[in-house]
Amino acid sequence: MSQQWGFETRQIHVGGDPDPATGARAVPIYQTTSFEFRDAAHAQNLFALAEIGNIYTRIMNPTQGAVEARLSSLEGGVTTAVGLPGALVVSSGQAAELLAILTITEAGDHVVASPSLYGGTYNLFHHTLPKMGIEVTFVNDPHDLEEWRSAIRPNTKVFFGEVLANPRNDIFDIEGVSKVAHDNGIPLIVDNTVPTPYGIRPIEWGADIVVHSLTKFIGGHGTSIGGAIIDGGTFDFGASGRFANMTEPDPSYHGLAYWPALGPGSYIIKARVQLLRDLGMAVAPLNSFLFLQGLETLSLRMERHWSNAHKVAEYLAGRDDVEQVAYAGLPSSPWHERAKKYFGGKGFGSVLAFDIAGGREAGQRFVEALQLHSHVANIGDVRSLVIHPASTTHSQLTEEEQISTGVRPGLVRLSVGLEAIEDILADLELGFAAAKG
Repeated sequence: MSQQWGFETRQIHVGGDPDPATGARAVPIYQTTSFEFRDAAHAQNLFALAEIGNIYTRIMNPTQGAVEARLSSLEGGVTTAVGLPGALVVSSGQAAELLAILTITEAGDHVVASPSLYGGTYNLFHHTLPKMGIEVTFVNDPHDLEEWRSAIRPNTKVFFGEVLANPRNDIFDIEGVSKVAHDNGIPLIVDNTVPTPYGIRPIEWGADIVVHSLTKFIGGHGTSIGGAIIDGGTFDFGASGRFANMTEPDPSYHGLAYWPALGPGSYIIKARVQLLRDLGMAVAPLNSFLFLQGLETLSLRMERHWSNAHKVAEYLAGRDDVEQVAYAGLPSSPWHERAKKYFGGKGFGSVLAFDIAGGREAGQRFVEALQLHSHVANIGDVRSLVIHPASTTHSQLTEEEQISTGVRPGLVRLSVGLEAIEDILADLELGFAAAKG
């Protein structure tokens, strides 16, 4: 620990433990903008990072801190040198992805990414990051490790992929891609939104940083928007010489050099005290509270989600009017064995897609006819959800880009909910009847 900066190592109480006076276990909602300082020295120490505590809800809040502590524990995040958990919760999953990238990249840098991405993520990488001066290369085949290796440049700072891609449903080779990344001094960031830590803990397989849209399965009820970044503390930002913004003094924070001063976990501290401070994508305390409620039922919900999805996939695979099913749980899937390896027999996820005979028009008629399924641009709700990606979530992509992400004209995406499986299948029958025209 740097003597220059004099950081105190301490555990921060985040409100998740029982109150010793009352025995209450519920985490309070700290619905406040700011926190009172004890005195001038306390205020000065907080702003200098000589002492860690709450200053302003844009940067941290005790309700948010409880979510961060639990997510870090679930994903196997680092405990930072200043005692904070290795997680940061922000305003949305998109904000989490952007912040995760910007913490270690800047204009002139390069990112290599899988094309098997949610449409919003693809647009962020393909259009918005280049406007910031950050170039992105999409490998043609994310399962070809040589493509990842050949895409590396001297200014490459990040590899990125989705563990279980939405909606393509292919399984990212975390072990293989992380080895290529680490052999070249590059960290791997993965999106674990769809499996959640119930299904897999990517850090244990070689990922360095994990991002989530908490809006989906972590929250689980379709009530709150939020995102998270979890730092495994596994990547050495000082070894390769690639990461000057981690190893050189930051003039916006008293000349702090994050990696030399703070070591493992300095990435997530920088994300909070510099990037979140400046960009301001703060999560609302009430939303943090609702994510805590979701976390308490996560494993129970995921068991039912995955069980129902498997039965839906088998039903779809047996229909003549379904051309193909994108679901790693089917033995015919090229990702079946990899899914068993990474998910350890728990199941294969609950966001699946299928191509309906009749193309785009049939897909849209199918979606419109469903009654139990909600027609929404979300996944991970307790309710069953449906959408036609080509005309909605991926509609800003060109036809070629849609195909690269696994979206074809007749593709329908399902997020299988917790209802009785008989009711889910009966509703799908309504859709297939309508799709025939």
